[in-house]
Amino acid sequence: MTTILLYSLIVVVMVFFLFSTYRHWSQRFVKSHVASIPVILMEEERYCQYIFVVLALSRLQTEDRSVLKGDDFTDMKRPEIPRYAVFNTSKGLITVELYKEGSPEVVDEFIDACQNGHFRGMLFHRVIKHFVIQGGDVESHEAAEYWTSRGKHYSQLSTSLKHEAFMLGTSKEKHDSVGFKLFITTAPIPDLNEKVNVFGRVIKGEDVVQEIEEVDTDEHYRPKSPIGIINVTLKQKI
Repeated sequence: MTTILLYSLIVVVMVFFLFSTYRHWSQRFVKSHVASIPVILMEEERYCQYIFVVLALSRLQTEDRSVLKGDDFTDMKRPEIPRYAVFNTSKGLITVELYKEGSPEVVDEFIDACQNGHFRGMLFHRVIKHFVIQGGDVESHEAAEYWTSRGKHYSQLSTSLKHEAFMLGTSKEKHDSVGFKLFITTAPIPDLNEKVNVFGRVIKGEDVVQEIEEVDTDEHYRPKSPIGIINVTLKQKI
């Protein structure tokens, strides 16, 4: 009987020990995993945020590419600088190629003047045969004397000259409120760049320039009948 009780007590003690051990390790296991849950959740949240950002950027890039491929891309381009100017005169059309590379500042100033309507209704107030036709500063007597004397001088020169006819230029002096002066040569001029910034060349309408050159003028080289510019159209292509 005593032996049975002893064995029973040993079994109870062992069961209690096993139960205590199991409970201890199970609590540690639960605590360790419960403590790691916020970390796991935080990592999962960060991963989801990363995926969201990646997907958002990918969508933006796709939308950007669709915009660049669409018609709206044209509006995003910088406006191209006009390469040609078409003078609509009372005698006909004169098409000029602009020398943007050679005279960038002058061409920019000319384009601004065109866009502001400066040349609309401007008269060719001075026509010197075999030399130039001029529009702009009507009141500049100094310019008139200069061009008149140069015209008389060049009419006596040989034909081995440095500059061609039908060049478009403006005075080198600073343009004031009077506006932009225009010169179109009707004959080669050797030292044209001394007084004139050449910024273009007539490529179509030379016959119109020659027709203007042939008009009757008074002793001050002013046309007896008004000849003027109706408007100027800027073009990228012709």
